[in-house]
Amino acid sequence: MRPFSMLGDGILADDSLGHTEAFSAFRRSAAELLEGRYKPGSLGLDPIAYRAAAMAALASPNDITNADATAFFRTHFTVLNLRPESESPRKRGFVTGYYEPEVEAAAAPTNEYRTPLYRKPADLVKVDSVNRPPGMDESFRFARRLPSGLLEEYADRPAIERGALRGHGLEIAWLKSPVDAFFIHVQGSARLRMTDGTVKRVGYAAKTGHPFTAIGKVLVDSGELSLAEADMAGIRGWLERHPDRLRWLFDHNRSFIFFAEHSLIDERLGPVGAAKVPLTPLASIAVDRERATYGVPYLIDAPDLAIDGTPYRRIAVAQDTGSAIIGNARADIFLGSGDAAGDIAGRVRHAADFAVLVPRSLAAKLIQ
Repeated sequence: MRPFSMLGDGILADDSLGHTEAFSAFRRSAAELLEGRYKPGSLGLDPIAYRAAAMAALASPNDITNADATAFFRTHFTVLNLRPESESPRKRGFVTGYYEPEVEAAAAPTNEYRTPLYRKPADLVKVDSVNRPPGMDESFRFARRLPSGLLEEYADRPAIERGALRGHGLEIAWLKSPVDAFFIHVQGSARLRMTDGTVKRVGYAAKTGHPFTAIGKVLVDSGELSLAEADMAGIRGWLERHPDRLRWLFDHNRSFIFFAEHSLIDERLGPVGAAKVPLTPLASIAVDRERATYGVPYLIDAPDLAIDGTPYRRIAVAQDTGSAIIGNARADIFLGSGDAAGDIAGRVRHAADFAVLVPRSLAAKLIQ
């Protein structure tokens, strides 16, 4: 069964959908769409079909009115309902939230700052169906290149955090808390407030390739927390109560993230996402890269998710991805930077209805 059905563009007339923020987010992806840098996923949302809208967005000022932004989306798109895949146990879509942490950091280790964030090692390389060695799990996208040229699995989190990369000069910065470092790995980016007063931004560069394991699920499955308690605040609280079991818990997630430094040009915007553009709070989402297409606007309606007292019903643009984001109607909403955004992000686990904004010519093909 095709996952799409027609909703029409009338729904876009609702002026409470965050049109202006969504337009700015879409406009940031417009040049990438025009240059053909985004590849289509299995849903068939062909980026070529979005080029006319991208050209119109670039020809418009970024600070247009809400009325003009509404007119832009109604002019260039119709709306298709997007259902979860037929084998999904969920009848509706599902959203979570993520953010950019802000933490104190030092350029060199001290007795106080002892936990490093690492940059990508030179011997970590991408693998695919062409160069993946026999026996390596197909889910691995990275591997270690040996001096001989052969490939093998890279060291995992337990090995790295016990010193596998020590002495290689890969440390970008040092943090006070291994808990903060772990959650930066989960979020994929951070603003580091350095001890010399400067601010450094780091973002995802690569990973070891090992599968991601949600430590909240580990705590639920082992009876340590209930499902309702296993949000970010609940996990942090458990770690504060059980510091002696930190290593046991973190070792369950073998995936380890490497970072790159990025310029902090506009403090209002988030880090650069996988779509190679800065993320816009509430108007950028992470999607399943195998199914979705970067630069495509979605309409997400999560009536039980209230942010600043308002149910989340907005247009948001696919501009990032994540290991845990799997499915047609699945998204991680970027909520901003800092502790306030983190407090919200940690509580977002809500059912939602998904739709995609599609040029009319493409819509006709998708619902045939």
